[in-house]
Amino acid sequence: LSTFAPSGPLRGVKRDLYEGGIREPMVAWWPGTIAPGRISRHIGYFGDILATFAELARGDTPAGLDSLSFASELRGLPQTPKDHLYFEFVEHGGKQAVRKGKWKAVRFGIGQGALELYDLDTDLGEAHNVAEAHPDVVAQLATIMEKEHVRDERWLPSGTRRADPP
Repeated sequence: LSTFAPSGPLRGVKRDLYEGGIREPMVAWWPGTIAPGRISRHIGYFGDILATFAELARGDTPAGLDSLSFASELRGLPQTPKDHLYFEFVEHGGKQAVRKGKWKAVRFGIGQGALELYDLDTDLGEAHNVAEAHPDVVAQLATIMEKEHVRDERWLPSGTRRADPP
């Protein structure tokens, strides 16, 4: 008996921070610019579409947004990659993830809990936590998580107290 596996070989499902929950393909069609069958390895996220469309329309990206145009990648030109991608969900006590190059860190509990570390070049299914073998990478990605997390009273992990009103 076969079971439907929408994430294929990737671990996780929608709303997980493993690749099976956040990795999405993108298809682009631009005759005369994007070669048929071309595959890009550019890593971005949905918010980058705003900066990309703004650039292609010769407009400005609104200030203060975390959006990087990938128009160069679409044109087959050198593309500046993002330094890292940060993900956070507040449900069930919260969870965080950072993707930086080949490394991916996942943590359950915002600002607490042990980090899991995966080398996506050799372990796309995130089956082998290599955190103990790479404490320097774990520390670097933990620092990114701390920097990227912004406490917002509207989005607190369950079980977290709201600050007393002023």
